[in-house]
Amino acid sequence: MTLKTLAICIPLLPAAGAVLVGLIGLRGLRSRSHWLVIAGVGAALVAATMLFDRVRSHADDAQPTAQTITIYEWFNTGDTAGSWFDVEFLVDPLTCVMLLTVLSVSLLVVIYSVGYMRDHHGQPERGYERFFAFLGLFVFSMCTLVLAGNFLLLYLGWELVGLCSYLLIGFYYDKPAAAQAAKKAFLVNRIGDFGFGLGILLIYLRCGDLSYDHVFSAAGMQQLAGYETIVALLLFCGAVGKSAQLPLHVWLPDAMEGPTPVSALIHAATMVTAGVYMVARCSVIFAASPVAMWVVACIGAATALFAATIAVTQYDMKRILAYSTISQLGYMFLGLGVGAFDSAIFHLFTHAFFKACLFLGAGSVMHAMAGVIDIRRFGGLAKGMKVTAATFWIGGLALAGFPLLAGFWSKDEIVAAALHSQAPWLGWIALLTALMTAFYTFRMIFIAFHGPERLPNTVDRVHENGRWVTIPLIVLAVGAVGAGYLGFPPHQGGLHGFLEPVFRAAQPKLAVSASDAPHDGHLLLYVSAGISILGIWAAWYIYRRRPTVAGAAASGAASLHRMVYNKYFVDEAYDVGIVQPLRKLGRFCHGVDRFFINAILWVITAVPRAVGFGLRGMQQGSMQGYAMGMVVGVIAIVIWMLIRMAGGDAGELAAISQG
Repeated sequence: MTLKTLAICIPLLPAAGAVLVGLIGLRGLRSRSHWLVIAGVGAALVAATMLFDRVRSHADDAQPTAQTITIYEWFNTGDTAGSWFDVEFLVDPLTCVMLLTVLSVSLLVVIYSVGYMRDHHGQPERGYERFFAFLGLFVFSMCTLVLAGNFLLLYLGWELVGLCSYLLIGFYYDKPAAAQAAKKAFLVNRIGDFGFGLGILLIYLRCGDLSYDHVFSAAGMQQLAGYETIVALLLFCGAVGKSAQLPLHVWLPDAMEGPTPVSALIHAATMVTAGVYMVARCSVIFAASPVAMWVVACIGAATALFAATIAVTQYDMKRILAYSTISQLGYMFLGLGVGAFDSAIFHLFTHAFFKACLFLGAGSVMHAMAGVIDIRRFGGLAKGMKVTAATFWIGGLALAGFPLLAGFWSKDEIVAAALHSQAPWLGWIALLTALMTAFYTFRMIFIAFHGPERLPNTVDRVHENGRWVTIPLIVLAVGAVGAGYLGFPPHQGGLHGFLEPVFRAAQPKLAVSASDAPHDGHLLLYVSAGISILGIWAAWYIYRRRPTVAGAAASGAASLHRMVYNKYFVDEAYDVGIVQPLRKLGRFCHGVDRFFINAILWVITAVPRAVGFGLRGMQQGSMQGYAMGMVVGVIAIVIWMLIRMAGGDAGELAAISQG
């Protein structure tokens, strides 16, 4: 099978599954609709694995590892040169890593959804077929985004991902909170996407082309000279919205209103990682602008710490994980901002497995607790949910950066790069965030899974979910342990060596290259491990040995706790400063339209309406009356013509007499 065939099959196979489910799912397949999507995503994963093997073999043979594949000519731009926008795919190591991440996690999420989207009697929920069709469409959109070989196709995939997120977050459309969350996600992302679109437009105006091959080449960068900063910052606007960074982070926690598999898919491998991927793909542009790199690093560090502080005070299990995702994405942008592009992608890769494991574990708890997800309302679940508890522990340890698990290796590379950058204080922020991450993760674990058994009133006993749920959890837990070893030892082959050709052109442009930083600092490994263990121990001590300490601390700093618990009132500030003024403006415009514009139109139409009203009485339906009207009209016309003729004759006589 050729490289072009493999590249085409990867997005089309999930799309085919989605289309078939949409066409025949409701009438023909019903509760078996999932098989088409599982088959489509699974076949796409096989094709992506074959694609990865082809690219890796080319790297071993010292052949070019990046190939642009033109699928077909899309449309003509209409300029004098007659250039075309093509549907073209770029296949390189970064594409392969992203495809494997997206498709492997997506396949496990789709399999998990089979068990999750059923009630306790094993019957599928309402909209079961629609849900799986949306999942297939989501995977197709993300694969299109990753495979895109030009900015126009990237933008198409970017917007399709946003559409799919809207459909899936609002899946329970009859639930007001879900509908509101879907609208919020859609509108907030429009803000970032507006800047993203302007950045792409500026690239086209400067380069006359949107193909990666041209824009990232020496000639393309020469055409962008002097505009690198503005282009990079505009592109980064899209990443801030899509990857939920400050100040556009507010949509992601509310996205929990969708089904839990949707949360796992969005948070782990698809939508929120699109911004990280885009910045890494455009590394040449960002590296050419120290200002843009500084902005990316600072926003990443600030977001990581900001979201971690909020997660410490939350009680909704899915919301804790949502703020954890925002924080971990901040880590990735911090890595990108200090030039550690490969380390950021490495953390994206490992994070996909342990965060999907945690979200699906939270979904398993929610399913067993009859929809309850507040950790204050249950506890001691480890006794009855051994598989969920064990996999949640593994995912939690990886998220906390516990030694030898996946998160430990990828997180420490970013911390090391930040400490050796021109702003070492960014590394200290990352270490503080790591301490808080370990604390809030195991605060959640110790409250939910340990201690005396506590259950909601609607639940009689704790029970583990079926194999559709537990098998994906086990596989993801294995990934949470082993994924980190694909990048070990750091920067000496493995994943880093595979990605090195992608970021080779960007490294010389950096003020301090991430590859120049010492990566064999054993002291940092020990410090990082100690921080992780300290955070876990603090959570155990406060919530298992001295449970009154947390309440006393919250009471002692009531104002601070209230502010952090309410997410620093950012949503309320947006509501007061943006939403309400816009609503008032909308009401004002509605009033202007209703009472002013409509009044003008009423006046303009008043004359013909009055004439029509007067003439309407003449339409009586009597033939004699119509005939009399015609006779009177003809007589009037004849008299008028005679008068005109008489006036004309008099004028001629007067002219003759004067002459």
